[in-house]
Amino acid sequence: MNSVSAIATASNIQMDYMKLLIAQLQNQNPLEPLDNNEMASQLAMFSQLQQLESMNSSFAEVLGTVESAYANSLIGKNVSFLIETQTGDLEKISGTVKEVFNDPEGENLLIVEAGDEQYTLRLDGIVSVKD
Repeated sequence: MNSVSAIATASNIQMDYMKLLIAQLQNQNPLEPLDNNEMASQLAMFSQLQQLESMNSSFAEVLGTVESAYANSLIGKNVSFLIETQTGDLEKISGTVKEVFNDPEGENLLIVEAGDEQYTLRLDGIVSVKD
């Protein structure tokens, strides 16, 4: 959703620029007209910005799809992760991925069973994977 708003923002900026340009053309001094090359250059920059934001949005969607596929591929696999103990030390724990779900922000989370305990982890919390 964030990338869509970025594209809308680029479009809004371009529309605001066009309104400003029209106002300048209507009120310009006939003895000092606006430079056509400068206007064309600015329009081209807005177009490039819009295209870059669109590509960024597309890449974000592809990355989300790949992350979801990877997370789902971990179901049934034995993974290791680190937790912080009460003394502040890090302890490596291993368990089996039982479930994958998305949190409200759309991030993939794993439910891992390790003995009698159940942990909820982000993908970047996994330190190793075994069959």
